This record gives sequence, C-alpha cells and structure tokens, in this order.
Amino acid sequence: MPNTNDILLSVEGLTTRFFTDEGTSYAVEDVSFAIPRGRTLALVGESGCGKTVTALSILRLIPDPPGRIVAGAVRLGSTDLLRLPEADMRRVRGNRISMVFQEPMTSLNPVFTIGDQIIEAVMLHKKAGRDEATREAVAMLRKVGIPDPEARVREYPHQMSGGMRQRVMIAMALVCGPELVIADEPTTALDVTIQAQILDLLRSLQADIGMSILLITHDLGVVAEIARHVCVMYAGRIVEEADVQELFDNPLHPYTVGLFRSRPSLEHRGPLAAIPGTVPSPLAIPPGCPFHPRCPLSDGAKCAAQRPPLEARSAGHTAACWYASRVAEMRTRGEPLYK
Repeated sequence: MPNTNDILLSVEGLTTRFFTDEGTSYAVEDVSFAIPRGRTLALVGESGCGKTVTALSILRLIPDPPGRIVAGAVRLGSTDLLRLPEADMRRVRGNRISMVFQEPMTSLNPVFTIGDQIIEAVMLHKKAGRDEATREAVAMLRKVGIPDPEARVREYPHQMSGGMRQRVMIAMALVCGPELVIADEPTTALDVTIQAQILDLLRSLQADIGMSILLITHDLGVVAEIARHVCVMYAGRIVEEADVQELFDNPLHPYTVGLFRSRPSLEHRGPLAAIPGTVPSPLAIPPGCPFHPRCPLSDGAKCAAQRPPLEARSAGHTAACWYASRVAEMRTRGEPLYK
C-alpha cells in the first residue's frame, strides 16, 4: 500500500441512498478506496452497479431529494469534502476535481461555442480576464490534439465528431489543472481507433500534468490499458480489489471471473459464457451475498443468509466471497467456473 502522505483521495464507508415512493434505493453501500497522487484507479462493473453514483457522491452532485449521502467520508488530501460548505465545494468542482462525463454530446451545451464553455471555467476558477482565458482555452485544445484550435474555439459541439467532442470534454476538465480527474466511461460510443487515441491522450496528459484519475468503466480492455489498481463493484458494493495484473491473473470473486469470461478474446474460440440473470434493482438487493442468485458456487444457505466481508486474501488483494479459495483452486485445476 502507498504511504498515507501519497494518497490524494480517500473514500471511506461511502453510503448513498435514494428515498423514493417505491422504497429506498441502496445505490452505494459502504464503499471505500484510495487513489495515490499521479495514479489511476478503475471502478469496474455492469451498468447499474453504482459506479457513476459513487463519482457523483464524491463531487456532491447527488440530487437531494430524493438522494442523500447518509454515511462516510471523502477526503481530498486532508479535507473532508462531505463536510465542506456548498460555497467551498463549488470551488473544488472543476478546479481541484474535474469530471469527464460519459456522453459529450449531451454534456456540452449546444447553444454555446466550445470556447465559451472552456473559457467560463477559467474565468470562474482562475479569476482570469476573457482574453487570458481565451488563450488558455486555445492552448488546452492544442494540448489535447484538436487541430487548428484558434478556429475550433469558435465552433459549436454539433460541428465536431464524437472523438473531437470527447477531446473537448477532456480539455474542459484539465484546463484548471485539477489534482483528480473522474473519467466516466470516456471511450463509450467511440470506435476502436478513437478509443485508443483517447486512452493514449489520458496517459500522456497524466504523465505531463501529474493528475490522478478515477476511471469508471465496464470495459476490462480499457482497465488493462490505463489503470494500476482496480475495484470491482456489484450491487452498490466493492466485491474485489487488487492491482491490475493481480486481478487479471488471479480473480477471486465469481462475479469478477464472470466478467472476464464474458468478454471476447483470441484464446477463447467458443461461445461467450454470459453471467446468468441480471444486476438486482437497488430497491430490492438480495439478502446475504447480493451475487448469490447468479453465482454458480452459491450453496443456497450461507450465501443467501450472510453477507461476506471484504477480506484480504493476499497482499493487496481483497475479495468478498465465502468461496474465494475454492475459485482459486478451480482455476489451478483448469476447471471452468461458468459452463
């Protein structure tokens, strides 16, 4: 584990719920992780598992009502963001922490030029005049690989391709020099070539600027490309955590194994082994282990009655499964977990 002084963001016991007419939605439950300075942590899981709600909770952008952060701490350095007055939190957003949202076409305002949208952030957080903010916007567009930025700064979002709009979103996120960038599915809906370019861009900017990255994704290929550490989420909770290489070589939770088995690979020529069932509704999380209705190892008794704790299985590798050792034994024998 990194030295405490090297930790930029520490999330401890974060719990976020939505109180609706249909009942209480348990969106994020007791989530904890830490991101060192200048490093990348990936938050992985299927749609609906709580990844984006975790990110929005860090930024305190949960709509209240119906949502509310009911427990936990989110520390940026020594500052607990959940205890900050709202006026102070607004100075953190876009300045010390920025977010690259999932869909740039809906995140960018269609009636303002991209230059105006970047300039606004510089003028707000850096107290710069419009001319200086415009120069910084052009410089950042150039840094993220936008050709002819002096002209592009006057264009509207619809005049750009999807890959260019994603680069604009990254420019907006980085223009104020944040310590942490939250990238929510930054390559979704982009073709494979553009995905590779965006990942290369994030890596090079991280090396240049030194910011930390919280990467939210369901794509394990993206995780392998850019992250150093991974947290796997299921039904609002972290069920496994490890360094990237350790997780890829030695997954211990049946859900993580299922994620790997359900992705295409050159080695596996047969049909993909899909995880049966679906992610449970946060309004109706199963008792015990929330994965037990879909798990091939569930015993129907202990798994359904007792929630497994997130325990260390080896140095830096934790998993929340009663049968993590059996998963490891099956892999050693070459016995498939999913048929």
